[in-house]
Amino acid sequence: MPSYNIGSVVTCRDRQWVVLPPDHADVVRLRPLSGNEDEVCGVFKKLGLEIIESAEFPAPQPEAIQDRQAALLLMDAARLSLRNGAGPFRSLGRLSVYPRPYQMVPLLMALRLSTVRLLIADDVGIGKTIEAGLIAREMLDRQEIKRLAVLCPPHLCDQWQRELREKFHIEAVVIRSGTVGKLERSLPAGNHHVFGYYPHIIVSLDYAKSDKRRASFLVHCPDLVIVDEAHTCSRPSGQSASQQQRHQLVNEIAAKQDQHLMLLSATPHSGIEESFLSILGLVKPEFAAMNLEHLSEQERTKLANHFIQRRRADVKQWLGNETPFPERLSTELSYKLTREYRELFNEVYDFARGLVKGVTDEMSYAQKRGRYWAALALIRCVMSSPAAAVATLSKQVEKREVGEQLEEEAIDEDLMASYIYDPTEQEQSADAQPTLAIEQGQQQYRDSDRRKLKAFVVVAEKLYGAKDAKLQQAIATVLTLLTEGYHPIIWCRYIATAQYVAKYLGDVLKQKLDKKGDRLRVLAITGEQSEDEREIFLKELASYEQRVLVATDCLSEGVNLQEHFSAVLHYDLPWNPNRLEQREGRVDRYGQKASEVKCALLCGQDNPIDDVVLKVLIRKAVKIHRSLGITVPVPMDNANITERIFNSLFEYESAGVQLSIFDSGSQLALLDAEMNRIWEQAEEKVSRTRFAQRAITSEDVQQELIESDRVLGSATEIERFVRSACGRLNASLIPKTIQKRPCWLLPNIPSEIASMLTPTLGDRQKLSLSFVSPTPDGVEFIGRNHPLVESLARYLLEDVLSNTVNPVAARCGFTVTDAVTKRTTLLLLRLRHLIDSPKQGLKEDKSLLAEECLVVGFTGSTSNPIWLEQSEALRLIETAEPVADPPSLGLVRSDMRDLLESMEDLQEELELIAKARSQDLAQSHRRVRAITKEGQVKVKAQLPMDLLGVYVLKPK
Repeated sequence: MPSYNIGSVVTCRDRQWVVLPPDHADVVRLRPLSGNEDEVCGVFKKLGLEIIESAEFPAPQPEAIQDRQAALLLMDAARLSLRNGAGPFRSLGRLSVYPRPYQMVPLLMALRLSTVRLLIADDVGIGKTIEAGLIAREMLDRQEIKRLAVLCPPHLCDQWQRELREKFHIEAVVIRSGTVGKLERSLPAGNHHVFGYYPHIIVSLDYAKSDKRRASFLVHCPDLVIVDEAHTCSRPSGQSASQQQRHQLVNEIAAKQDQHLMLLSATPHSGIEESFLSILGLVKPEFAAMNLEHLSEQERTKLANHFIQRRRADVKQWLGNETPFPERLSTELSYKLTREYRELFNEVYDFARGLVKGVTDEMSYAQKRGRYWAALALIRCVMSSPAAAVATLSKQVEKREVGEQLEEEAIDEDLMASYIYDPTEQEQSADAQPTLAIEQGQQQYRDSDRRKLKAFVVVAEKLYGAKDAKLQQAIATVLTLLTEGYHPIIWCRYIATAQYVAKYLGDVLKQKLDKKGDRLRVLAITGEQSEDEREIFLKELASYEQRVLVATDCLSEGVNLQEHFSAVLHYDLPWNPNRLEQREGRVDRYGQKASEVKCALLCGQDNPIDDVVLKVLIRKAVKIHRSLGITVPVPMDNANITERIFNSLFEYESAGVQLSIFDSGSQLALLDAEMNRIWEQAEEKVSRTRFAQRAITSEDVQQELIESDRVLGSATEIERFVRSACGRLNASLIPKTIQKRPCWLLPNIPSEIASMLTPTLGDRQKLSLSFVSPTPDGVEFIGRNHPLVESLARYLLEDVLSNTVNPVAARCGFTVTDAVTKRTTLLLLRLRHLIDSPKQGLKEDKSLLAEECLVVGFTGSTSNPIWLEQSEALRLIETAEPVADPPSLGLVRSDMRDLLESMEDLQEELELIAKARSQDLAQSHRRVRAITKEGQVKVKAQLPMDLLGVYVLKPK
């Protein structure tokens, strides 16, 4: 079987195809002329069963002549069907998201590196997922990688799968404990592994980190690995076995010198320098030994090649393009405990203080620590809600024979901290009640102690509802937020609290706002549910006009909630400012539809614990965020700070000491002053050392962003195409307004494309849509790669190439217009280029196939054409309106037939146009490569061009 040039047209199986770059020397890869990638096939040459012959692109036929609108429809369909863009950024044709200008910067950084090693640490809500996905898509389209893996916490797997599929056209499977069985059953016979068989995988860090699975993952590790929430993979400062396993996994991945690796984290610096350096060491081992306080200029330059960290102020106004981040409105809402709740709190505080202050020298270290953790657990669950108190204490009132167990087994400090504090370095937050922590003190409980615990349960059970001032304040706040049009999230520390709040809040809201029961929904999402169940609950909530999400911190890290929620109420104060920012960052991020998001801290005005946490930790973090626009982590070990706070508090015999605990000279006053100094140093250091990549300027990417718009098609052009196509298929869009925003209703799915859309839309017959993102609730965003656009473009192209009688779009057109003064001929062309792009580190050089559409025009005859500027030709096909009826159909067809027969006269001129376009593209590539420091590129036009359409504009 002879060889065929990449990009040439051939016939096989009674159909015409375009030859694609091969994956294997013995296989010819073919794609239909329409560009439908779902029908790409391969022909194994050695079998000799298929006959492939050279062919020519079919010429337009004069029988089906239509107007300029039908011509414009074909141009839009052809352009929107392109996937292998010809510009320097190959991926743009496959994106369903419009990258913000600043999101191109990490891509430029990646292209500079022969082996991609990046730490992307942009602030919460800026769009790290889009930046990473853009790099992955570009590397796939340049054939620099074949496989991709995302390592992330298990609760983010489905979100990553959705983002990659919907925004980047990357189909990946999720591998975690709940899915691996089904995936393994789908493996073909033979020696296949789930980590190696599927091209693109999203793997739960929790699943992959074990010794056995880690080894398997390393054997089958894809070319590019993205690690999300990378701060959970730092080298632990304590004895966390789980975090040690995560660090070991990523460290062994990074040990491969040719391994592409991207680390993503909004909070890479947890406040502990050693942990941050361990993350930098994953990027390049030499970075782990750097002194960040005294970086030399050379070290700073080296680090800047691999590290980007920007705040919103750095990107909000960039390249004259404003990114619409919402404004965060933060408030504190106080409540005063009811008399009954206050009495319970005082008694629990005294009991907890007794546990801590009652330690003796005879007790072992484990026993002393057990009493400390039990004391904190008691206080925290009672502060959270009566339901948390009951759920925690009711299991601990019976006398149990613990024996000397604690003498033999050391306290797992990291486990205890996960139940009491709010550590953010863990892969999953622990939201179960701190029962285990209270068990640690049981060895020293007397019978009288157990009677007190039982009495606490009895009292707490009587505090549900009306006697819980915290709950009542939350209900009043949520009522106000809903009335103002907000959709709030209520963050709770424990599962029992979330379920308690959801029940009472739901009852009140339905009675006051939704007596019919069909407009409002309140749901609790906690760690009790699986990731799949949480997805289902979120989808259910999103379908309601008014909705309230009550959640534990199982959703506070990495999950995108900005599309359906716009306010935050911290029902339980976090004891870690990093957790505060993670919670609020779920709604305060790019893509938020509301211009303002409200964030409220609920705190007890007569609760000394809340008072100290607010003063020493939370308010300082909020103040810095307001002044710098960034999050500064607690500048020392958070657990150490919290322990010092409570050791200082327990010096006071009564919980009713709120006004005096910060008296001059007190332990808490000294700690507060020390924290002030440390916060100020951290604030100054962070504002000074952020790696905002200002060396890459707006001018560096301006031309390429213009190219991006030309390739992708603007929202206006996509809207024009969908409206025109649907109108011609008897499904005209109907304008409507939703939440004061202009949208469209597709009243019925055109029958011609219904089967193509079934996998995406199911049995939906109507669709509310918008061409501008973010969209109102319940409205689907239609970008260039949305299945609706893809299906319409595919159908129109296949129809126009096979139907020569009455196609929907037009390959031939004749318009009488006053837009021209001379007879003008417009040609719609599709041009393929071969791009040879050697890059250091690739095993072999490969030719890439790129495509684009051109509109060219001329006046005069084909034997002596006077060519228009390409911008003028494009303007005419887009705007030339008919002002009179054309001559008779017979005359027009005869005219068009003569024109088509004379097209051979233009062959040399068209070849010159194609070669000039290749030179322009080569210059565009060189402009980007001057930034990325890549090798030279060669661009060669694959001739002849496809003549998609011929259109005549005749002056009136």
